[in-house]
Amino acid sequence: PGDPASLAKLTEVMQAFFGGGGKVIDSSPMYGSAETRVGDVLGAMQNAPPVFVATKVWTSGAERGIAQMEESARRMRVKVFDLMGVHNLTEWKTQLATLRRWKGEGRVRYIGITTSHGRDHAQLLEVMRSEPLDFVQFSYNIEDREAEQALLPLAQERKIATMINRPYQQGALFGKSRGHTLPELATQLDCSSWAQFYLKFIIGHPAVTCIIPATDVPSHMADNMLANFGRVPDAAQREEMLRIFASL
Repeated sequence: PGDPASLAKLTEVMQAFFGGGGKVIDSSPMYGSAETRVGDVLGAMQNAPPVFVATKVWTSGAERGIAQMEESARRMRVKVFDLMGVHNLTEWKTQLATLRRWKGEGRVRYIGITTSHGRDHAQLLEVMRSEPLDFVQFSYNIEDREAEQALLPLAQERKIATMINRPYQQGALFGKSRGHTLPELATQLDCSSWAQFYLKFIIGHPAVTCIIPATDVPSHMADNMLANFGRVPDAAQREEMLRIFASL
């Protein structure tokens, strides 16, 4: 909500984000009032660093898509989006045609397609093979590794940037590691929490561009952002992380 107490808390979240070197903010009209709150907080912050602003179009019909994207720009207070994606492949041919035109006109810098929940991978792969995309977004984490089979290799082959959602499997990963001491490997990778351990596993994949863990809790944001620093696991260390996770 947009009450003073909520906005104060969200400002703390954003300050922790910037303090940890954060650059990418991803939203969608699907996420309730999230776009508006991002605009409110950024608009009220003094000397906020530059932000890579991403959101999505999530409707049917070209005209409704245009109206929705223009409304997103008003809500998030941006003139040119860094990235606009078609949310969950919703009428993707229609919306992607508009996005290609907008990119040519300089109204968006990058365009893409998104999915989540591990759904629609076959269709997403088809679009990635046939369309000139800049970004794709999908779910990937240490437990849900389906993306390793085809999505991540194809993105790497076609030089498509990847934005990873659900890095904590909607929090389910913490249920497995709760009460367990961090392994020695975590120290070697400069991780001080299980959250950072899980994020570093994803970061270690060579086809991953960025990760978008969602939070409205300042301490969680500060913890997440520490994964931006220190050593990144190599292939052998990622295999050891998988072994550790399987033993929890």
